[in-house]
Amino acid sequence: MPGRARIEEQASILAAVLARARAGAPDGVVVFDLDSTLLDNRPRQARILRDYGRAAGVPALLGARPEHWTSWDLAAALAAAGLPPDEVARHLRPARAFWAERFFTSAYCRLDLPLPGAPGLVRATADAGAIVAYVTGRPAAMEPGTLEVFRAAGFPLPDGARVHLFMKPDEALGDEAWKALARGRVERIGPVVAAFDNEPAHVNAYARAWPDALCVHLDTDHSGRPVEVLARVPSIRDLRLPPAAAEATAAGA
Repeated sequence: MPGRARIEEQASILAAVLARARAGAPDGVVVFDLDSTLLDNRPRQARILRDYGRAAGVPALLGARPEHWTSWDLAAALAAAGLPPDEVARHLRPARAFWAERFFTSAYCRLDLPLPGAPGLVRATADAGAIVAYVTGRPAAMEPGTLEVFRAAGFPLPDGARVHLFMKPDEALGDEAWKALARGRVERIGPVVAAFDNEPAHVNAYARAWPDALCVHLDTDHSGRPVEVLARVPSIRDLRLPPAAAEATAAGA
């Protein structure tokens, strides 16, 4: 659960990322995960619950909202949306199957929203001279919906030169295996100067693979596996950039 980040340290952490982007330009790479790092998928989660409520005839779920998702625990979300314990137990399995058929789809991921500050931080990173690499466990079939969200939110769009999007080529590939494979692809672009991920196992792997990079943990949510973020990896709550840092980047400082 969230709680590791210290809000008073966020400004200096993000300023340090931009400083590294400037120092490493034009070859340095900044890596960004998507779900729960740049993008909030809780609107997608809530829509799936509402659609399940309509399909299964469960009126309480028609009012499902993003805030009912405080983790990846579907049972907790069903309860938060208003189902009593016996109804949670009855609907958990079919709701999970319904969710699994829809969550990793381009149609539903169009509902995602940027985390606070995310588009501005990625733009500032690119403006500072870094190469941007989006590295996500989303399957490649989700690319159209992902790009639609990028355009609507104002994220830099992949161009194969200064901005890259690495999506899982095979849905059967586990996230850890894919992220390890993606690290090699990123390294062929240029040296990594910073990386962001919400999943403790993934940000730890980045910190070990790229010891000279500033690897940052997003203290939002994660899979729930009992993995502690490495002590040397800082945590932040979102990506809101201090105005002074944004102005310095725009001025080319």
